[in-house]
Amino acid sequence: MEKRTDRPSRPVTERRTFYDENNRPVPRRDNRDERPREPRADGDKPRYPHRPAADRSIEMLFGLRPILEALNAGRTLEKIFLLRTTKNSITQDISALAKAANIPVAMVPLEKLDGLTRKNHQGAVAFVSPIDYAPLDNIVARLFEEGKTPLLLILDRITDVRNFGSIARNAECMGAHAIVVPSRGAAQINGDALKTSAGALNLIPVCREPNLKDTIRFLHDSGIQVVGCTEKAEDSLETGAVDLTGPVAILMGSEEDGISPEYLRLADHTIRIPMAGQISSLNVSVASGIMLFEVLRQRLAVKN
Repeated sequence: MEKRTDRPSRPVTERRTFYDENNRPVPRRDNRDERPREPRADGDKPRYPHRPAADRSIEMLFGLRPILEALNAGRTLEKIFLLRTTKNSITQDISALAKAANIPVAMVPLEKLDGLTRKNHQGAVAFVSPIDYAPLDNIVARLFEEGKTPLLLILDRITDVRNFGSIARNAECMGAHAIVVPSRGAAQINGDALKTSAGALNLIPVCREPNLKDTIRFLHDSGIQVVGCTEKAEDSLETGAVDLTGPVAILMGSEEDGISPEYLRLADHTIRIPMAGQISSLNVSVASGIMLFEVLRQRLAVKN
C-alpha cells in the first residue's frame, strides 16, 4: 500500500480544536493565564486515594536479604510480610528464623505490600519493633526471687495501637510488672503506641507469647491466678468477691468481642465492672485502668 502524500501538512506548533456535543469549539486555556485553583472542598483528602499513604514513623526493612540479615543479627522485628508467590531457600530461612524468634510471618499478595510502602520492597517488608520483647518465664521467676507479688496484664487481641498505648500507660502507673500479648492478632507497636503510652512502653516489659492457652496454664502452674474482666461475669468488682492481693494476672479482651471463650474457661475468676449509665460497655483502656486500680486498692488496704 502506497503512502498518501496528498494530505496537507500541519505546522508543528498548530494546536487542534476540540468540539463539544453541540459542535461548538471548546476554548483552550493557556497555562500562562491560568488562575490559581480554589481550595478543594474535601480538605485534606488525598488527590489519589488509590496510592498508599506515606510510610509510618516505625522503621521498615525491604528485601529478602536485609530481613534475613536482621534476623541473624538478632534484631527484634514486629512482623514480616512476604510475597505469596515467592518461594525459595531465603524465604524458608526467614520463616524458620522468625518462628524460632516468635515473630509472625504473613504471606500476602502484591497489593498488600504495595499498600504498606511506596518504596521498592522486592516482595518482602518487615517492621522493626521499637522495643525488645521480654521472656515471660524469666520475669515471673525474677519477681518471685525478689519477693514481689506478681501483677501481670494479659491482652487478648487488642488491635488498636492507641488503646494499647493507653493500656501500657495504665499498667505502668498502677504498678503492673509486665504486659502479655499474643504473637498474632495484637496491635503493632509503633510510634503512635509509644507516643500514647507517654513513655510507659520504654519502662514496662512486654512479653509476646505464641499461644495464650499455654501462657495461662504456665501462670497457673506458677501460682498466679488469672482473672478475666467481662460484662458476662456474675461477680461485680465493687463486691470484693475476688481477692486480688495475691499473685494475679488480669485478662482483658478485644475491642470487638471481648475475651475469647477458650481463655475465659481457663480463667480462675471472672469479674464485671458495675455500670450505672445506658451504655453497657467501656473502652478497653478505661476498663483496664479500673481493674488495675482495684488490684492496687486492695493491696494498699492490706498494707494499711
